[in-house]
This record gives sequence, C-alpha cells and structure tokens, in this order.
Amino acid sequence: MEAQKNTKKYWALCFTWVVILVALLILHREFFWLALPGVFTYFVKAMDLI
Repeated sequence: MEAQKNTKKYWALCFTWVVILVALLILHREFFWLALPGVFTYFVKAMDLI
C-alpha cells in the first residue's frame, strides 16, 4: 500500500509565493514573472504530481 505524503509544507510555500506574486504585480509589474517558477513548482509538489 502506498503511503500518503504530507504536503502541508508545500501548500504553505505555494501560498507564500502567491502572496509574493501579487505583491510584485502591485509594486513592480515588470518583475512579477520572477515569482512564477516558485508558484508553479510548489503547486505541482503540493498536488503530488512530481
């Protein structure tokens, strides 16, 4: 039987990156794309796809 992974840490990191993304959209629009890898990476890890 496959053990379930604890993904709470990855969800917390994903939402942290979303907050950073929104802050960059408000404050420095030209740099918002710098937060995209963090958002997508931790979202995929939280969904347990990789």
